[in-house]
Amino acid sequence: MYDPRDPFAPPAGPTAPPLPGALSREGRVPQRGVRPVTLVLVLILGLLAGFAAYRWFFDRGTPALDSRPITPRGDLAADEKATIELFRVTSPSVVYITTLGRGFDMQTRAPAEIPRGTGSGFVWDDAGHVITNFHVIQGATGAWVTLGDHSTHRASLVGFAQQYDVAVLKIDPRGLNLRPIPVGTSNDLQVGQKVFAIGNPFGLDQTLTTGIVSALGRSIPGVAGNQIEGVIQTDAAINPGNSGGPLLDSAGRLIGVNTAIYSPSGSSAGIGFAVPVDTVNRAVPHLIRNGRIVRPQMGVGLEERFSPELAKAMGAEGLLVFDVYPNTPAAAAGMRPARKAPDGSIIGDVIQKIDGQEVRTVPQMHALLETRRAGDVVTVTLLRDGKPVDVRLTLQEGQWTQ
Repeated sequence: MYDPRDPFAPPAGPTAPPLPGALSREGRVPQRGVRPVTLVLVLILGLLAGFAAYRWFFDRGTPALDSRPITPRGDLAADEKATIELFRVTSPSVVYITTLGRGFDMQTRAPAEIPRGTGSGFVWDDAGHVITNFHVIQGATGAWVTLGDHSTHRASLVGFAQQYDVAVLKIDPRGLNLRPIPVGTSNDLQVGQKVFAIGNPFGLDQTLTTGIVSALGRSIPGVAGNQIEGVIQTDAAINPGNSGGPLLDSAGRLIGVNTAIYSPSGSSAGIGFAVPVDTVNRAVPHLIRNGRIVRPQMGVGLEERFSPELAKAMGAEGLLVFDVYPNTPAAAAGMRPARKAPDGSIIGDVIQKIDGQEVRTVPQMHALLETRRAGDVVTVTLLRDGKPVDVRLTLQEGQWTQ
């Protein structure tokens, strides 16, 4: 009931809804819904407070994670500078070779030339001649040469020597800034001296690897089925794609052409081989001039395996002459072929030297003759009936060899 003496009593009249927080007749506070936005804000504030407490607890005393200051390096070592300069000067001479083969264009449904393989090479002269391995281009129908400036040019085959695994390509030199590689010699190499290989292993162009001369005078099988003599062995990493690239000495001179690796896995195992530059330098002029090596001849028949073996059986070092062909310089000089003596032993001339240089294998003799031309007079030292005999003869034009 309304009591006018009560200052908080409601006025007379219709009952008004209870004020917020006022007791109802049942003595309870009326319930109101909590807004979703409020819940989200409370949740976010709680997470931020928890994260701040976590960082304070675990990171107190930990320094800020700023980048560390860079320690000055100082100057490069002398050998590093030399290697960097060698690569800078020589790498423009090294090329990337892409060989082509016959294939089928799936879009035009017509025969087409397609990429077949890759290898390395190097610029030989200003005329656009490029040297590589024969096995790099063997069986290819064409080739592209990519120079150090990344320009690509169609190449033609000039010539090849299978027995040395060497081939010569040619690109059009007009308008090109070609950098012929400096040529050294392999005659004075020593085991242990530094070597550098530049090539394109696994298609990665302009790759430099370093090592030493591991051995000299190795003999490895060539693609023609013959033995390549005088090969350089190195531990500079040589992988598929390095074939045809240059092996350099510390002066940046060409001393060999990387040609093979010895590895059960097909990757570098620290045993690589290079055809010596003296062989390459002797063969390339023949290939540019004739397309093949033209070796002058004496007119004797030899057996690569049996000539040295039978000479040893006779107690001599050299090559036993199996045959002397008629109307040849050897016949005119009176050289005697092998024959059986009455006691069953083998007698005949054994070639021991040509112009004072020792001859112990057929490839050695061929290498000596390739440095001569038809019409040159040479002195051949023979072992005849146990005594040394010198004969002089004029070399005649021989046959083209591969």
